[in-house]
Amino acid sequence: MKVMLVVDHPYGAQAWDNTPHRRSFTVALAHAAQLGLAAAGHDVDLVDLHADGFNPVMSADDLAAWRLGAPSPDPIAADYQRRLLAADHLVLAFPIWWEAMPAATKGFIDKVVTKGVAYHAGSGLRPMTNATKLRGVTLITVMSTPEALYRTLFSSAISKILLRGTFRKIGVGNLTWLSHAGAENKTPAARQQMLDAVQARFAKLN
Repeated sequence: MKVMLVVDHPYGAQAWDNTPHRRSFTVALAHAAQLGLAAAGHDVDLVDLHADGFNPVMSADDLAAWRLGAPSPDPIAADYQRRLLAADHLVLAFPIWWEAMPAATKGFIDKVVTKGVAYHAGSGLRPMTNATKLRGVTLITVMSTPEALYRTLFSSAISKILLRGTFRKIGVGNLTWLSHAGAENKTPAARQQMLDAVQARFAKLN
């Protein structure tokens, strides 16, 4: 299976090791997922949004292409679109900031998961339909907000925005959210358990 693993963190996809002030638990979790996928023999297409210099802003030309259902005029976004069309599973790894995704992940949705590329638009009561090979999407997130508070006071905003509001809407099934809250307050052993759990989970992805 071909898995597109998209990492959104300013430190980049190599910040998974324990180097002070250049380390990211989000990236460490993404790396654990990558190890699990590789162990299972999956083909991993790693996308590092920040290292690629991806511009998340939707320009007038981007919007015109979206309206026409055409590929993005942004060469980086167009490359991501080609890679998305080849993927069987999409993994998005990012920190939750102010209860939602960072700008680069939002830009990936706006500029890559577009009409005519990732989905066919519906009309009236007819729903949108999936235009890709995608059989599933997994979110890997890290946040400081306590899990119970995020799911009650903030109504699981990420699930609403990305799983229900984006991928389910366009007809992709098998949607999973792996939430990791309060990692900064956990012991190294507890964080390692979280990493091991993610690696084991992705080693069983099918």
